[in-house]
Amino acid sequence: MQNGLYKIEIDGAQGTARGVMVVRDGYLFGGNAAFALAGGYRESGVDIAVDVTTVQCNDGLGFKPVAGVGRVALRGRREGGNRYLFEGGTALLAGAPFTVVMTAISEEAAPPAGANGADGIRNGLYSLHIRMLDGIDSGNTGLMVLHDGSIRGGDAHFGYVVAYSSAKGRWKGELINRTHTPTMGRRPLFGDREVGIGFSGSYDEQGAEGEATALAGKRSIRFKAVLRRLA
Repeated sequence: MQNGLYKIEIDGAQGTARGVMVVRDGYLFGGNAAFALAGGYRESGVDIAVDVTTVQCNDGLGFKPVAGVGRVALRGRREGGNRYLFEGGTALLAGAPFTVVMTAISEEAAPPAGANGADGIRNGLYSLHIRMLDGIDSGNTGLMVLHDGSIRGGDAHFGYVVAYSSAKGRWKGELINRTHTPTMGRRPLFGDREVGIGFSGSYDEQGAEGEATALAGKRSIRFKAVLRRLA
């Protein structure tokens, strides 16, 4: 499998879901606003075996809860280009089968990785919580995978490509927010436009926070972001 950012589409007897997945050198990290996924994969000829663990990472957002941490085993293969199809099941869903389609998201617009100092923010999978400022009653949640000055992440509709620099407890960077699955008007703040965002803030062993400014058309929108390290 090629390293990079993918959108994922899950279809099963209990419904459908979307999210993002980051593939990096045999490892997989991803999820959406409700769940985080972390694990790895093995390739044997054209067959790919995936083994990941899931955990509910954001509570109180109206999602149907699934108790506990679940192991998910998938088997699949590449289906032309950068698209992969998997089938599997998990005890959390009473063994009910489901399919997962992974499709690569273009990273042509991604900024080059920044400089992560020796004491810089830790690599890993982080949950993301966003709250708008300046009296705007809105927010968002998602996931980010930090790795040596670059971030890949997103949620059910958006993908993030990010470059950051960090040292001595401070970090800053540039984020590009792009739509991988149309929102159909359900996320009116950014709509389905590509948005550039600059941010700066602080970090420690548990996570990071910062304030950011998004340029959406002619609008300048400020928000606060909080990241919590999961894996």
